[in-house]
Amino acid sequence: MKNSKHAIVKNTSMLYIMSIAKMIFPLITLPYLTRVLTVPCYGVVTYVKAIMQYMQLIVDFGFILSGTKDIVMAGQDQDKLNHEVGNVFMARILLGSFAFGCLCILIHFIKILNENALFTILSFVVVFLTCFLMDFYFRGIEKMEIITIRFVVMRGISTILTFFFVKSDKDIFWIPILDIIGSIAAVVLVWIELWKNNVRIRPQGISIAFAKIKESAVYFFSDMATTAFNAFNTVLVGIYFNTVEVAYWGVCMQIIGAIQSLYSPIADGIYPQMVRNKDIGIIKRIIKIFLPLIAAGCIFTFFVAKYALFIIGGSQYVDAAPILKLLIPVLFFSFFSILYGWPTLGAIGKEKETTMTTVVTACIQVLGLFLLIAVGKFNLITIAILRGITESILFFSRYLFYRKFKKQFKNADYNGQMFL
Repeated sequence: MKNSKHAIVKNTSMLYIMSIAKMIFPLITLPYLTRVLTVPCYGVVTYVKAIMQYMQLIVDFGFILSGTKDIVMAGQDQDKLNHEVGNVFMARILLGSFAFGCLCILIHFIKILNENALFTILSFVVVFLTCFLMDFYFRGIEKMEIITIRFVVMRGISTILTFFFVKSDKDIFWIPILDIIGSIAAVVLVWIELWKNNVRIRPQGISIAFAKIKESAVYFFSDMATTAFNAFNTVLVGIYFNTVEVAYWGVCMQIIGAIQSLYSPIADGIYPQMVRNKDIGIIKRIIKIFLPLIAAGCIFTFFVAKYALFIIGGSQYVDAAPILKLLIPVLFFSFFSILYGWPTLGAIGKEKETTMTTVVTACIQVLGLFLLIAVGKFNLITIAILRGITESILFFSRYLFYRKFKKQFKNADYNGQMFL
């Protein structure tokens, strides 16, 4: 039990360092980019990043979870580990090729991508390089420090160089180029660590790779549906509104995303232990510690929204404050929807139920967006309100499934804590 707690603390701490880096690096460059780039140009950057979220989902295809689970189940069997790593690697290369084909189609049909085709393709190179990073393996063996060091190196290089190379709109291509340089450095570090851990990439063939893709599909559809909450909103905003409004929405979502990035290490850190032990007491303690902090953070965000936008984006983004305030429910409910998702339901083999909650809620989100378009109420304010509503639906649906299967956890008789 002591080792279990130590592993959770260590892994969560490492992932927190990475998440803080995920939050800090973009926030360092964001005020700089919003000032050296025009608002329309920054809107292009935001829109392409939203498209890349979809490309990243295709490349990952849920292997961050399914691959991690496979590594955990392989245990100390080195041959099996080599095959698992090799099979997932081959699967992701195949998915990366498919994603590029999809991107070419999007570039042809979407004007903003067509007009910035080279920038879009360079941005995809960064996504494709993630095939070589093997995060699932290091999560599975609970060496999160490898992932953290890799990410800090990757983002640190591109962040520092941004201030030297990006000075105006004409330097926009340096943004993905610098990310490519950082990614290559990270890949080198990761493969050195794989070699030190005696991991040899030994795929068992394309048929096995496709089988892995099939197995991981349930995780992919859950992740894909989750992206409908965020990236799909930005995609529609880019189609129906001008690049200035895309920039407004993008800055607000970047702030929300930076805060949400502090949630993921909690879920990722406890996931391997929940798979092994299925102890609901872990979830109980997490809620007890973090609920007051989440609530206080939401209140704080409401009162400082205007000032945060001024500091981060400059005076030209202050008008987006009402949008940021309306997105605060997303901050509150997303913590619990994440916690009751894969770390809770996924740990007891309820992948289908977890995915179903996400897919159903995503459908509600998408239908809501098209309804707003149909009735002529499609604007940034109504999109933000809809986003908060659907996040709350996601949490409550997952919580109901948790209550239904509560007896499959250890410490299932506990009933004195909020949300339990």
